[in-house]
Amino acid sequence: MQRIRIRYAKRGPLRFTSHRDFARAFERAVRRAGVPIAFSQGFTPHPKISYASAAPTGVASEAEYLEIGLQAATDPATVRASLDAALSPGLDVLDAVEARAGTSLPDRIDASHWRIELPGVGPDTLGRAVAAFTAAEEVLVERLTKQGRRTFDTRGAVAAISVITDSAAPSEVTGVPCAILDLVVRQVTPSVRPDDVLAGLRVVADLEPPVPPRATRLAQGTLTAQGAIVDPLEADRDEIPIGER
Repeated sequence: MQRIRIRYAKRGPLRFTSHRDFARAFERAVRRAGVPIAFSQGFTPHPKISYASAAPTGVASEAEYLEIGLQAATDPATVRASLDAALSPGLDVLDAVEARAGTSLPDRIDASHWRIELPGVGPDTLGRAVAAFTAAEEVLVERLTKQGRRTFDTRGAVAAISVITDSAAPSEVTGVPCAILDLVVRQVTPSVRPDDVLAGLRVVADLEPPVPPRATRLAQGTLTAQGAIVDPLEADRDEIPIGER
């Protein structure tokens, strides 16, 4: 069985697509595109599709990943183009590579890079909140999880946090100041999401955006000692284990 690893994006209004809805749409796209998908064994066979660290509903992303198993060898570029054409605009297939031997896709993801637009918040106000957050040894927030209400530290999960001051005009924001937060978060347990970090900024600096922020995941993968994030598909493309770079 050939395994193909895919990077896709959720853009514009399609960022409100839930993971379950995307999974249904992707399975329909596989059928329409004629991709020779492999199926599991048993009484109720399922297409061999596995997802890695899906973004929350309402969050845009340029770096979502999944893996599919194929019954017949197929050129990854053909798979990418066929699936992209079969999906709605805004659910865009960006890259596809054949999986090589080595670590699994989830094992290559330990951090995410985020851009968060905060309409109605000025850069100076956000800068003061970021400084307070960075100076704190821990920033505890509370969230309702599947295991019940839990309190956890957001500060320890943040690898980098800053205010973007030289960016182009934020998307869909006019007439009000709009600060932009640049954020790199390590993958920990329990997971720390962008809204958790914003809750942490509220704890340390009483930062309360007047309208809902807009988050976009720009990248996810392996965080290097230099602070860069390595695309998890690179090891398959180059056939070089990430740990040996």
